[in-house]
Amino acid sequence: MKKLQILGTGCPKCNTLAAKTEEAAKELGIEYELIKISDINDIMSFGVMMTPALAVDGQVKISGKVPGVDEIKSLIG
Repeated sequence: MKKLQILGTGCPKCNTLAAKTEEAAKELGIEYELIKISDINDIMSFGVMMTPALAVDGQVKISGKVPGVDEIKSLIG
């Protein structure tokens, strides 16, 4: 099971990234757990300076923008 982590403070872009990530995971048919991390200290512990960010199994894949569903699929697939 993949651990998909959305790093962000709950802003509209963070919510959009969460929705698109969930859509991508469902389209891929993978088992996943979606976790939203909103505590600024926890976000910084990933080394992320710009939100929103997406981490897969604890490894940051993208930060500072909301990619499209197809790009997310390539990051989590």
